[in-house]
Amino acid sequence: MVTTRTDLTVRQATVDDVPALLPVFAEAFSTGTVAEWAVPEPADRLEVFTSYFRFMLALGLHYGRVDTTDDLSGVAIWYRRDETPSPHPDHLYGLEEATGRYAPKFLLLDAMFAARHPRLPHAYLAYIGVAPAVQGRGVGSALLAHAHEALDAENLPAYLEASNPRNCDLYTQHGYEAGPPMQPTSSGPPFWPMWRGQLNGGVRSPFPPPNPYYRRPR
Repeated sequence: MVTTRTDLTVRQATVDDVPALLPVFAEAFSTGTVAEWAVPEPADRLEVFTSYFRFMLALGLHYGRVDTTDDLSGVAIWYRRDETPSPHPDHLYGLEEATGRYAPKFLLLDAMFAARHPRLPHAYLAYIGVAPAVQGRGVGSALLAHAHEALDAENLPAYLEASNPRNCDLYTQHGYEAGPPMQPTSSGPPFWPMWRGQLNGGVRSPFPPPNPYYRRPR
């Protein structure tokens, strides 16, 4: 059961919030198996993810919507996608510039996500980050609940990629269904595509029927 905090206000972020939100993303994403795979050198991780999310925040503010909490402890980047989404033309160049010598792995992830992305109208949760000091205290759930309230009013589905089983469990509590996992390489970290359907029927899950022999690792 999800407990939604009532003491947090979620609002749309502006460019003035970037200095505070950038370290939230960078610190949240620069640890864990994905960070270790993408940036094998530990000393480089925080710098690379800071540069990466500086670019991603700029994209989100320009092309999508960035939500944050009133205390700036959490942040989420959303996009609206139609049946055939097309990234803006400078996306790949900017990604290479932001990640430097680690760009090949970031580009590989980008290509994998694009290949598996549902070709159905939906809202796409590209990134959600919570400051490490307050993780597990309902900040992420507050961001999700705020976005879902608006999506449910439109009867619009949502999609995301989860990077670990713990996150899968959180998203499942918020109404998402996990699809078969995907990996950028045979030794790369798994990601789970997750779909939150419409309240009033309509578009069904884009995922194939589950494999009864597959067990998600914990």
